[in-house]
Amino acid sequence: MSKSAAVRVLVTGGCGFIGSWVVRDLLAREAAVTVFDVAPNPTRWSRLIGPASEGVPVFTGELTDQGALERAFAAAQPTHVIHLAALLTPDCQSDPIRGCQVNVLGTTIVFELARRHGVQAISWASSMAVFGPEPGEAANAGVREPNRPPSFYGAFKKGAELVAEQYWMHHRLRSVGLRPHVVYGPEREQGISAGPSLAARAAAHGAEYTIGFRGVLGYDYVEDVARGFVRGALECPEGAHVVDLPSEPASVEQILASLEMIVPSSRGRLKVQGPALPSNDSPHEQMISGLFPDWRPTPLAEGLRRTVEFYRT
Repeated sequence: MSKSAAVRVLVTGGCGFIGSWVVRDLLAREAAVTVFDVAPNPTRWSRLIGPASEGVPVFTGELTDQGALERAFAAAQPTHVIHLAALLTPDCQSDPIRGCQVNVLGTTIVFELARRHGVQAISWASSMAVFGPEPGEAANAGVREPNRPPSFYGAFKKGAELVAEQYWMHHRLRSVGLRPHVVYGPEREQGISAGPSLAARAAAHGAEYTIGFRGVLGYDYVEDVARGFVRGALECPEGAHVVDLPSEPASVEQILASLEMIVPSSRGRLKVQGPALPSNDSPHEQMISGLFPDWRPTPLAEGLRRTVEFYRT
């Protein structure tokens, strides 16, 4: 589709797990898509999107390289931006300065260039990490107040929420930030919380796998999350919004039981061991259904079934 299309979307981090699903969704809507990322990932796109991805321009560079990002904006002439690029918790903890540069300064650069280029709206990735563990959880030790960020990553995402608010207050740049819990589904490969997705892949292939954590967490199917980012950008109301996804709660044991129902032969091949991960929950839920009343999340059992089927084919 030419850049004269009515909907032109620049996606930062569009070669990653969630970003690839966002690109897939946008292409299905016949939007003109341009991606900015640190490196291309044609293998993932080939598996997930297929030949439709071959015409998507990819600009590579660091998020903090304003010149490189400016070139992407100039080429894309975006009407909307979906901002997903970020460093995750381990990288932010090991190098807080770089984490701040990418997640706070980089986000500010994206918003500023969006303002300069007359972008209509931005959707972007916040996180439940802006909230700490629930009161009484052992992992809450050392956190002065419940629901305060327990990590540099969470603090940086909270800072980004405030940046988005400022761009609405002073420049009327509309935005929607999404706070998912654990995002799972096909092509999720990195991070400790990738365990359920990797277990689904193992079940599909008849392999053994051990999920390395325990505990009850909320789960969001990646196709829903991608749809949330796309709708957040294309249907953004006035204001700077930050919304939570429904995130169906489940223990790791319940997930394994669901996978065994889907693939009975996986019984005994899938295991769990490791520490319990803390649950981070919003003290004042602001659900995405408040923006989109027709929102219907994919049930966890169905999302796991789709993940298994993806890897079977």
